[in-house]
Amino acid sequence: MDILPFASAVFTLALVMDPLGNIPMFMSALKGVPEARRRPVIIRELFIALALMVFFLLFGKYIVSFLAIDLTAMSVAGGIVLFLIALQMIFPRGDSHFADNPGGEPFIVPLAIPLVAGPSVLTMVLLFSLQEPGRLGTWFGVVGAAWLINAVILGGLSAPLSRLLGERGLLAMEKLMGMILITISVQMIMTGLKKFLAA
Repeated sequence: MDILPFASAVFTLALVMDPLGNIPMFMSALKGVPEARRRPVIIRELFIALALMVFFLLFGKYIVSFLAIDLTAMSVAGGIVLFLIALQMIFPRGDSHFADNPGGEPFIVPLAIPLVAGPSVLTMVLLFSLQEPGRLGTWFGVVGAAWLINAVILGGLSAPLSRLLGERGLLAMEKLMGMILITISVQMIMTGLKKFLAA
């Protein structure tokens, strides 16, 4: 794969993972966790999310095959899910966040799933493996690079970025990402429909 398609895939997956949009939710979910424990918890949850993405990259096609789901349907469904996620990013609702955590230190839910490895991310990873199954090494690289971007922002930059941008700045960044994501989702739907009509 050329560098441009690779970079485009990494950028798209990183956008779908929405690390900047997740910063306020991570901060809210970890507000009851001692300061010294926050970074280890974030790192643990990020690795759990990575393991889930790799699992879907390796075995997602078998799940799809077992359920007899067509790639065109996956593309349209993935586009619709991305569109709905992007709409929530642009027009957030008070009950759309998964940050409430009455049980103390979060484990798997809500940080790893669904904030990092949510339905849209897993659908995207599935589409990668189904579109070009012979390039599994490339898709591992895409998943790893996008995850690393997410890990750097959430693990190392979340506190400084949160202070620097403030609540309004983070909200503006999330809305901008949502606008880009809507364009990507519409393109996915159009590509799926084009393949369906051509068939």
